Amino acid sequence: MGRPAPAGGARLRVVSSRTDSLRGNAGRESVAVWGRQWLFERVRAHQMGGIGLQMRPLGQSGIQASAIGLGTWAVGGWMWGGSEEAECIRAIQASLDTGVNLIDTAPMYGYGRSEEIVGKAIRGRRDQVVLATKCGLVWWDTRGTHFFDKDGNAIYRYLGPDSIRHEVEQSLTRLGVDHIDLYQTHWQDDTTPREDTMSVLLDLKAQGKIRAIGVSNVQVAQLKEYQAVGAVDSAQEQFSMLDRQIEAELLPHCRATNVAVLAYSPLALGLLSGRIGPDRKFEGDDLRQGNPRFSPENLAKVAAMLEEMRPVADSRSLTLAQLVIAWTIAQPGLTHALVGARRPEHAAENAVPGDVVLSDDELAVINGVIERHRPGLA
Repeated sequence: MGRPAPAGGARLRVVSSRTDSLRGNAGRESVAVWGRQWLFERVRAHQMGGIGLQMRPLGQSGIQASAIGLGTWAVGGWMWGGSEEAECIRAIQASLDTGVNLIDTAPMYGYGRSEEIVGKAIRGRRDQVVLATKCGLVWWDTRGTHFFDKDGNAIYRYLGPDSIRHEVEQSLTRLGVDHIDLYQTHWQDDTTPREDTMSVLLDLKAQGKIRAIGVSNVQVAQLKEYQAVGAVDSAQEQFSMLDRQIEAELLPHCRATNVAVLAYSPLALGLLSGRIGPDRKFEGDDLRQGNPRFSPENLAKVAAMLEEMRPVADSRSLTLAQLVIAWTIAQPGLTHALVGARRPEHAAENAVPGDVVLSDDELAVINGVIERHRPGLA
């Protein structure tokens, strides 16, 4: 549930007036310029203890993670048209500077490259990070279920105990750490009994190599099988204004059993960012090439939907992307949103909604816009 909007549309937060002036409209005019300025202010305020992002529990683990997390699929470059390592490291560090502490990665993001870059970025700052990574997508083994082929590799879903033990050691090495805070099964493998997978995860937790157990891309029946063996702390699922399938069963079950839900792709691969115009061309191996959602016609329809939300965004001095993120973490049972960034100014911008609490009236306006436009969108 939201809260009543403060009088005059004022934000529920502790920020400097200078920070306020660098949000919203100024951001639309020049994200790069205001992002770097805002980041400087945010770092200074954070160091002085004046800023506090919403922190929410990861299930029953005792770990508090920022409601906004940094997703690093694009950092690995794989299926995103490449990435520039130094810039990505600065983006990760910018997220930490703003108070974001949740960083999510996976071996599959660039065949280990994303984990390596994350490891370099957090070196010397490990105590500031809730570090999440995954297991279960393998390209060196043919056991399990064939998932897809890419770059001459056959990718399999496999969650056998020996494979998980191998994967966790590889991830610890690439990340340069001695433990992982949240370890998640990336995609589910129906060739391995859930009891076997969960048992090895519980053993890794007992050894101190992982602190919490999560699942991703899971069905309710599969989650219940895991829970029959031990506590599951989180479920990471695709969720956005346009992707809401988990509202029917998974979200209610997670709320009832104290499982945190981490939304990935809350901006729908950038579609809801307000930054992608109808003439945008995607290069290299960017997975958005040929996607009907990114056709000029659909981009125009999405732009029209977002434009109807602009009065709410303006009243809160937010960009449209920030409003979309704030809406995401306001959904019942949706505890965290993972937002990608490869540039420092985008990382800074994405952190802003972490201290936004939308009112019930604001949520009703936004939901009304979504319901009017969603049926006609790809």
